[in-house]
Amino acid sequence: MSDELGITAQGLDTLTINNNEKLFLNEIKKLVDEHNISEIVIGYPKNMDGTVSEKAVVVDRLIPKLERLSNLNVEKWDERLTTVSAYKTMQTLNISQKNKNKYADKLAATYILEGYLNKIRRQNY
Repeated sequence: MSDELGITAQGLDTLTINNNEKLFLNEIKKLVDEHNISEIVIGYPKNMDGTVSEKAVVVDRLIPKLERLSNLNVEKWDERLTTVSAYKTMQTLNISQKNKNKYADKLAATYILEGYLNKIRRQNY
């Protein structure tokens, strides 16, 4: 989630579908309502060669449901190498392996949102 000015990204707890898409969507809706969110940015897991992965197909099916449920635009953002970057950052900070696994997705999501926010700032200046 970003701050009100759209300058910084802060990680929230990681949500996963875990074979319960309805619960997942309801948790997203709860966050949208609770934090007055105006747009959703979702990681888009392309293959390293830029082709659409199996997980990206799942994301493509999920986006219209998110848009209907939240009444918000859902923006896809290429998430390639964000997890790698997250692990490198945590290694630099000497974070234990146990904690790396716990926080990798949260940090990667923060990198995804930062990339998107940087794009928006560049477009507005």
